[in-house]
Amino acid sequence: MPVCRICGGNLHEFFDFGRQPLSDAFPRPHETDDEFFFRLAVGVCESCSMVQLVEEVPRDRMFHHDYPYHSSGSTVMRSHFERTAQRFLERELTGPESFAVELGCNDGVMLRNIGKAGVRHLGVEPSGGVAQLARDNGVRVRVDFFEEATAADIRSTEGQADVIYAANTICHIPYLDSIFRGVDVLLKPGGVFVFEDPYLGDILERHSFDQIYDEHFYFFTATSVRAVARRFGFELVDVERLPVHGGEVRYWLARRGQRGPTPAVDALLAEERARDLGNPAAFADFARHVRKIRTDLTELLRTLRAEGKRVVGYGATAKSATVTNYCGIDRDLVSVVYDTTPAKQGRLMPGSHIPVRPGEEFAAARPDYAVLFAWNHADEIIARERSFRDAGGKWIMYVPRVRVI
Repeated sequence: MPVCRICGGNLHEFFDFGRQPLSDAFPRPHETDDEFFFRLAVGVCESCSMVQLVEEVPRDRMFHHDYPYHSSGSTVMRSHFERTAQRFLERELTGPESFAVELGCNDGVMLRNIGKAGVRHLGVEPSGGVAQLARDNGVRVRVDFFEEATAADIRSTEGQADVIYAANTICHIPYLDSIFRGVDVLLKPGGVFVFEDPYLGDILERHSFDQIYDEHFYFFTATSVRAVARRFGFELVDVERLPVHGGEVRYWLARRGQRGPTPAVDALLAEERARDLGNPAAFADFARHVRKIRTDLTELLRTLRAEGKRVVGYGATAKSATVTNYCGIDRDLVSVVYDTTPAKQGRLMPGSHIPVRPGEEFAAARPDYAVLFAWNHADEIIARERSFRDAGGKWIMYVPRVRVI
């Protein structure tokens, strides 16, 4: 039986998505022969309740110079990170020598706002391509993976940080022990370690199975975050529910005894107990709904193909790799996927090899239906692509159930 990466307890596997490619590896048409695949399965620790992948993909395969995701690609996310920076500037980065560090800063969209305020900062980003975009916007970046040794080196040259922040990054990192030891080295005694990631409670409630892919190793709850934090001398002192990316929680951690927990912590812990999120029945129910979504989605797409309808996809997201490969969706069912990220255009979807075309071509293509893989940006996309619906086009959604709108 596999064991938990946090506490060594038994890991109960509750779903297997089968053979999956790297979710953000978009091959060129001539590069499909050496595509990397792994078994995507997810389990829950019977001891500490941490939900995690059963198999780890080597980090160098996922996060490298050509990593294609850009945090600033969405208007909604740009606004989100502007508000986040302002929050830190008002609450934590108030002294003349304040210092903020962001782990996985991507293209620097959050730190750009910190820098504009004149606050000293540093991003730690292993993917050289997006790190260069951050530098081009005036953000100081170290191209590296963050771990204990990295933290010690930063402290020796930069000093300790008032804020260590990460967005959609900590859940990517299997070696949380080294992360927490690094935070302990780098964080000032009264500082805060703040991170936000997809929330397991929302994934189970919304049946958003496509949140499970190679880069998302852990799926956090307040209960599991508090438990892992305590193992390393930290306490969970605040939580915030966030509407971005299909439902996330922002966790605020401080060293034990430095800050007391807010009422929001007890409220979310109580909610998780009431929902019994660690109960095997919750995961069995999730698995049942995921299998139904696969059946309903593939039946709908086959019916539309038989009727001669043209179906495309919208959003070449990391999440869509799980959907297309688990459901067996290929270019016979979805002819092309449109995306606004230049680094993905002209390439193929991972595993399914559906062509990716520029998002600007979507309206002129006039498809009958579009599967909205980027469903977490639905409001923004549907408003932007109003002409598609005006011309009679229909969106296909699959979270929390398959439906046409």
